[in-house]
Amino acid sequence: MRILAIDPGFERIGIAILDKTLKPKHTLVYSACFKTSALIPFHSRLTLIGTEMERIIKKYKPEALAIEKLYFTTNQKTVMGVSEARGVIVYSASRNNLLIFEYTPPQIKVAVTGYGKSTKDGVMSMVPKLINMETKTNSDDELDAIAIGITCLACEKGLTVDNMLQRK
Repeated sequence: MRILAIDPGFERIGIAILDKTLKPKHTLVYSACFKTSALIPFHSRLTLIGTEMERIIKKYKPEALAIEKLYFTTNQKTVMGVSEARGVIVYSASRNNLLIFEYTPPQIKVAVTGYGKSTKDGVMSMVPKLINMETKTNSDDELDAIAIGITCLACEKGLTVDNMLQRK
């Protein structure tokens, strides 16, 4: 099974493709940090995000999307923009018949570190220990996306392509 994992944003989006394997560690197929420029109108940034999601889905053919749920923050402008970008991402996944799984930051921390109040550094240090990564990534956004994918693989252990089709 192949998972598209996303750390949502509108300036930077963490993207990871993970393959579920029978081995102790699953495999990272691809990761990137997709960036949009603050110099272009917001609606154009959303269009770029949608186009990139379509490209990734077409190229890597994932069966499911794992995405982080948003927590409210004090900066309402940022949370609204991220919500809109997240909507574009979920729409692209739904349009391409991907199963959609959403996880809160504490759920991700528990899945990756075993503790729901772990620090960001704690999560980042565990990611390479939990998945086969051929290349090292320097982007926090990519590592966050990988952590979201690891969460999906941990939480949906019994999920296979066959029983995914039954859920649709």
